[in-house]
Amino acid sequence: MNLRNVAIIAHVDHGKTTLVDQLLAQSGVFRANEAQTERAMDSNDQEKERGITILAKCTSVLWNGKAGETRINIIDTPGHADFGGEVERILGMVDGCVILVDAEEGVMPQTKFVLTKALKMGLRPILCINKVDRAHADPDRVHNETFDLFAAIGATDEQLDFPHIYASGRNGWATLDLNQPNDNLAPLFDLIVDHVPPPAVQANKDKPFRMLDVLIESDPFLGRLLTGRIESGKAVPGMAIHALDREGKEIERGRITKVLAFRGLKRQPLDEGSEAGDIVAIAGMSKATVADTLCAMEVTEPLDAQPIDPPTISMTVSVNDSPLAGREGDKVQSRVIRDRLLKEAEANVAIRVTTTEGGDAYEVAGRGELQLGVLIENMRREGFEVSISRPRVVFKEGENGEKLEPIEDVMIDVDDEFTGVVIEKLSARKAELADMGPSGAGKTRISLKAPSRALIGYQGEFLTDTRGSGVLNRVFSHYEPHKGAIAGRLKGVLISNSDGETAAFALWNLEDRGVMFVGAGEKTYQGMIIGENARWDDLDVNPIKGKQLTNVRAAGKDEAVRLTPPRQMSLEQAIAYIDDDELVEVTPKSIRLRKQVLNPSFRKKRVRPE
Repeated sequence: MNLRNVAIIAHVDHGKTTLVDQLLAQSGVFRANEAQTERAMDSNDQEKERGITILAKCTSVLWNGKAGETRINIIDTPGHADFGGEVERILGMVDGCVILVDAEEGVMPQTKFVLTKALKMGLRPILCINKVDRAHADPDRVHNETFDLFAAIGATDEQLDFPHIYASGRNGWATLDLNQPNDNLAPLFDLIVDHVPPPAVQANKDKPFRMLDVLIESDPFLGRLLTGRIESGKAVPGMAIHALDREGKEIERGRITKVLAFRGLKRQPLDEGSEAGDIVAIAGMSKATVADTLCAMEVTEPLDAQPIDPPTISMTVSVNDSPLAGREGDKVQSRVIRDRLLKEAEANVAIRVTTTEGGDAYEVAGRGELQLGVLIENMRREGFEVSISRPRVVFKEGENGEKLEPIEDVMIDVDDEFTGVVIEKLSARKAELADMGPSGAGKTRISLKAPSRALIGYQGEFLTDTRGSGVLNRVFSHYEPHKGAIAGRLKGVLISNSDGETAAFALWNLEDRGVMFVGAGEKTYQGMIIGENARWDDLDVNPIKGKQLTNVRAAGKDEAVRLTPPRQMSLEQAIAYIDDDELVEVTPKSIRLRKQVLNPSFRKKRVRPE
């Protein structure tokens, strides 16, 4: 049977998962009476809630087109730069890719990132200009922008000669010519079959079995499932294999217990195994991990694994030691937290975990605040209680011993009236303006180069400045010499000086001091942050003081206490908000802000100059 392996790559929210939904539906994967869920590939709870793809997923469809019946393995990849490690590994096991670009937004930072990776690996992408039915769509401009991007990042003449197609993923149609409307995705299926070459490794059917593990996941019945493309030979259940690391050192020996092929949205066991070129999941190994080579016993040379871009952001994860610790979660010990973090680092090569000097906390480094936020959110849903420090950038040492910091490409779309405040704020954070121009009706697109540390905690401020209408996209670019100190949070915080439950009367009296983070009747403790001060300094306050009652009543009615609703923060917002001397206390039911040193007297001693 004809076989094609293709990845769908794009900037976040340009319609990858929605397009894959329609490809599945039109290839006959679903029965006529079968209920279909929107964004079927986003099966993870957080993916559904956030509306983004976090984990790459593989599916397979049969297409009976002009070239006869062809099996197409399709991999839906994440769009966020934070999950770029997934995209890099995926591109190593496909023979072609479809790059989606929004017909209105055009080329974005992550478009450049994923395209650079694809071109570097020698792939010849198909350009799919999606959402051409949007009100302000401009397909011709987007086509020219994409061609310029191909040329700017060093595409070969063969790669520059890319085919393009227009589509509306939501409505399920594609056409090679906008003047000839269509009502299905057949032109896209045929273009994939015609343009993407069959796997070259299919010629290696008679050689010993070898497969590079690209994705890892856990199954409650089968144990570890290692997914990758068979580079040579055949994978058959019961076959003896061993796993080699990147240097060729043997990690473990075992037998293949199951070979699972992707058929639609399901994995189907193959009793006779699968041959070179197909993408499969293999069960039976207990230690092998991502970037390891699974191979026949006679093979001693590992397959080349893609180098992974280094992490740019780190934070400290430690045991929750607040007075309210252990009341909501059941996984609170340092050992349990350590095992969970190491398990994550094993499956996600973009995350790095190291133990701090004291041994009671762990440094977790990743690609960005969103990636680390997703990890901590998963942990709290599993019953963990942890304390999180403020994110820090991972510095690098240059050839001359100088300190280098990560720089990001930042692209911002805002209403014209907000351009001044955005440029002013980012310039103060050491960002450099690269380009600026109109991007539609009343909107401006601003391109900047900014240090990663300048963007920590800026997202909330940006949305406030642009009244929620601005869109900020960022992607790691390169390292540059350290740019000097950057001003931090401009306002101080209100800190509880007592343990107990907050009183409405006390909070009502404190509202003049700033914005509250807690409501009435919530548990608080000494050193917990309960609000933002209107001034620059921190202030210790008493949020549990009730109204003094006497037996003498006033002639008038008592004034009713009406509190302003407190500011609720998501986990990412809380992590971005805190300062260097503060922590986020994360439990299954609560997210609290606190000072690292809870006692106010000890805090003052700590900051007192020597």
